[in-house]
Amino acid sequence: MLDELERLQKEVVISISQASTEQDISEIRVRFLGRKGSLTQLLKRLVTLPEGDRREIGKRANEVKEDLEKKIEGTLLPIRERERREALEREKIDVTLPGRRILVGRRHPLTQTLDEIIDIFSRLGFEVVEGPEVELDYYNFEALNIPKGHPAREMQATFFISDEVVLRTHTSPVQVRTMEKKRPPVRVICPGAVYRCDSDPTHSPMFHQVEGLLVDKGITFADLKGVLTVFVRQMFGKETRLRFRPSFFPFTEPSAEIDIECFICGGKGCGVCSNTGWLEILGSGMVDPAVYKFVNYDPEEVTGFAFGMGIERIAMLKFGINDIRLFFTNDLRFLKQF
Repeated sequence: MLDELERLQKEVVISISQASTEQDISEIRVRFLGRKGSLTQLLKRLVTLPEGDRREIGKRANEVKEDLEKKIEGTLLPIRERERREALEREKIDVTLPGRRILVGRRHPLTQTLDEIIDIFSRLGFEVVEGPEVELDYYNFEALNIPKGHPAREMQATFFISDEVVLRTHTSPVQVRTMEKKRPPVRVICPGAVYRCDSDPTHSPMFHQVEGLLVDKGITFADLKGVLTVFVRQMFGKETRLRFRPSFFPFTEPSAEIDIECFICGGKGCGVCSNTGWLEILGSGMVDPAVYKFVNYDPEEVTGFAFGMGIERIAMLKFGINDIRLFFTNDLRFLKQF
């Protein structure tokens, strides 16, 4: 057994001399000195020896174990120091390298457009009001002079949650809710998301609108034209030409759509404007007296006008964007241009 101890000691010394990493040393410790290691198994055989031999061999075994522990620790310290230096070298920071710029977020082009619209109308004395996106059929249609069965309902492909609850198709319901709570004069704009069953390069199932309402004594179509002319020229430039074109909306009478001169061809006609020279930007009209009965306004005392525009439509014209779906892709290459 003494010969086995000497042979084991030499084997461990050779293994230690060949170790180059802390992992190698750990494996040597386990293989020879661990609970199932070679030296531990040899010591378990001491109980089978006579008393005299057991004392002599046990003493020698402890000496070998202590010697091997010292050699392992003595080898482990420089290995750890070397590995630490190598790690520091790998992790060294070159302070002469140029810094990396932090990516800076930007406001979405729709947010920029909405902020500009709100700013223009705020200067004209309009207050911003908001309302629910999940709306009652009553406010979305009936109180806007669109009763059940009215053909105008087909103009707006509606998401129905139930027979009486819808995702609002426009922000006009906010106007009705405002008039229910407030007596004239009323001067508000209503921005927000709206929903329609439609999707192509110029339509999205979810998009954004700003609708406006002004009700007071003596309001005429001239006031409507004046307010919207100021808006168009502040939004698109002082030299922008515009026209009012007769149209139909069930909650305004008379009604008109506003076109601006095509910014691509300068009014000569091109593919963007379908060779008309004009681009439609919003709808408007005088509030139909039938709407006033739902909010207990007297049409003999007050008149008013309303208008509505798609924020995406305004942004597409302002920035020259040809596909509405780009606003919702979250492509940083697109967004960082604004």
